[in-house]
Amino acid sequence: MPHDVIQPEGWAKAKGYANGMKTADNHLFIGGQIGWTADQVFETHDFIGQMEQALRNIVAVLEAAGGQIEDLVRLTWYVVDKKEYVARQREVGEVYRKVLGRHFPAMTMVVVAGLVEDEALVEIEATAVL
Repeated sequence: MPHDVIQPEGWAKAKGYANGMKTADNHLFIGGQIGWTADQVFETHDFIGQMEQALRNIVAVLEAAGGQIEDLVRLTWYVVDKKEYVARQREVGEVYRKVLGRHFPAMTMVVVAGLVEDEALVEIEATAVL
């Protein structure tokens, strides 16, 4: 089955992976997004700030593929600090709704020992059906 590599315009090139892969039957698989900018720069070392940027990155890949927020069907979150995530639930909810509104796809949360980018506090991958 043919597929298209999705790379938002103006983003630094991904090395060794794709930010998104769209299949011929319009399934979009968005690779794990972290809290850095299109230039691969961390502007914050705060969990909430990185979470917001990661969600915005997901939206950018989604829109580059011709999709919209309501097309998201799954999010998988990887966090390095469960206690911070739990302690900041109110902020997590506020920022989530600010970026994705009241669309709540199937979600999984996984606590990990670390992420490949040392500065990353959260990584979120997504699946959408366009």
